[in-house]
Amino acid sequence: MIHYQLRCAGAHEFDGWFLNAAAFETQAARGLLECPVCGATDVARALMAPALTRAAKVAPAATVGPSEAKPAKEIAVHGALPAQVLAGLQRLRAEIEAQSDNVGPRFAEEARRIHNGESAPRSIHGEATAEQAERLAEEGIPVLRIPWVPRADG
Repeated sequence: MIHYQLRCAGAHEFDGWFLNAAAFETQAARGLLECPVCGATDVARALMAPALTRAAKVAPAATVGPSEAKPAKEIAVHGALPAQVLAGLQRLRAEIEAQSDNVGPRFAEEARRIHNGESAPRSIHGEATAEQAERLAEEGIPVLRIPWVPRADG
């Protein structure tokens, strides 16, 4: 894997990870790279400082949470999220908030009520502990746990 600092035509900089230099060139030529800030597809490599590393202990990944059929993939992030990942999670949060009802800490209770036909069927989001989410999944109630990052606007 190779890491590049990228810059769009609008001068926004962000990170990108590629299999190799040829993979970057191919994706850039086909317009498959997109600026997470403005959506521009005219993306090039930006000037980067060399990466200097030293040996460090890698912490074990934290469990993300249950999924419908298989355990979720585990990912350990050390330090700040890459800008592109953060922007994607912010867009996901905005989409979820726009298309579902926030039930806050009553998430597990309301998910059961919807599943049992006691409440109107709809998409909801809210807060649940790992244990509550696991119990919902065991009951056959689909639950998706995602990282909830700060909003892009503030």
